[in-house]
Amino acid sequence: MSLSRNFWLFAVGRFISQLGWAVQEVALPLYVLDKTHSGSMMTLFVLADIIPSLIIMPFAGVIGDRYNRKRLMVWFDILRGVLLFGVIAFNFLGIYQLLVVQVIMAVMGTFFGAATSAMFPDLVEPEELERANSTVSSFSIIARLVGPALGGVIYALGGIRLAILINAVSFFGSGLFEALIRYEWKTREIENIGDVITDIREGLAFLRSSRYLMVLMGFALFMNAVGQPFGAVIMPYAFREVLKFTSQQFGLLESFFMGGMLLGNVIIAVKLGKKAGRFFFKALAFNGIMVLAFVWVVSPFAGLSRDSAFLTLAAVGVLWGISNAIINVPLNAKIQRAIPTELRGRVFSALALLVNISAPLGLVAVGPLIDRYAAWSVAFAIWVVQAAVVVHYWLRYREILLGDVGEGINGEAT
Repeated sequence: MSLSRNFWLFAVGRFISQLGWAVQEVALPLYVLDKTHSGSMMTLFVLADIIPSLIIMPFAGVIGDRYNRKRLMVWFDILRGVLLFGVIAFNFLGIYQLLVVQVIMAVMGTFFGAATSAMFPDLVEPEELERANSTVSSFSIIARLVGPALGGVIYALGGIRLAILINAVSFFGSGLFEALIRYEWKTREIENIGDVITDIREGLAFLRSSRYLMVLMGFALFMNAVGQPFGAVIMPYAFREVLKFTSQQFGLLESFFMGGMLLGNVIIAVKLGKKAGRFFFKALAFNGIMVLAFVWVVSPFAGLSRDSAFLTLAAVGVLWGISNAIINVPLNAKIQRAIPTELRGRVFSALALLVNISAPLGLVAVGPLIDRYAAWSVAFAIWVVQAAVVVHYWLRYREILLGDVGEGINGEAT
């Protein structure tokens, strides 16, 4: 079964906006640092993106369930394009002006995300969700690989103004593709604040009532909490401080990992489809082997030269990326299938909120440890915790994690 026209319009539109956003995401930090030479100001821009999203997420989920998701998606893309064109037209390029723009973009992006994540599973048949997720994820990876390189070149050629212009055009291009999607949704107007509170409670009640969803989401949150410290702290520290890799080698290793994820998504899209879920625990085991390989390379026991360590980690990165895709895509598809469309915006927003909270917890725990203990020992300790939790889920919940959900309102496993 081939993926629908609606899906391809969604996927291409999303890719266009992600590519434009990746360009600005590289150019903006360069501009802020060029103007202020302040790490604190950079942190402020990061917080200006994160904090508004956390505050708005529950309300965005209600809006995504009550109002036409296609119109929300199209109009928030167009509004973001208009805002960025306004920044250029009125020369709002001061640091604090751009900080305000960052907050507004974060708010609009949260409403956009709630609508699109809730609408996406409706654009494909349930049995095609793995293939659809892997295809969209492949486009996202390509944007993350190409966008940063483009962003650096564009900033060097035309500065922040050109980067913002390209991002603005990308939002309009994305909105054009999304406007062609055929999607019907019955609007339910919000009459008072009580409706919002009631809807949020309904979403949380459904989540708590579904053992199937609680198991899936609990596992996803754990994997995110232990996975973030690897990518954000341990790997960069080990590459630069322990193995003394150059910046070029550092960037290439990131590209090898992303290339592996892209390959894994292509394998799911072309070959495995829904059958990818059967390999869930095998992929987890293989992922654990790759973590151990990383631990060995960065430990004093390996005794490898810098070039040998780089080549070994390049191979590990590709395989690690493939296993990550085969873990993440089926897990996301199972969660999407388990949530009725009328509740999807609220439940997905609650999940996104929990993800954004769980990730910093892992980072806060690992940061002080990496300063006190060797990187390989901290990585190994995380592997031990991860292995113990995976074994626990395999012993107690493997039928749920390997199975699928029925059509009942409580989302019980079948």
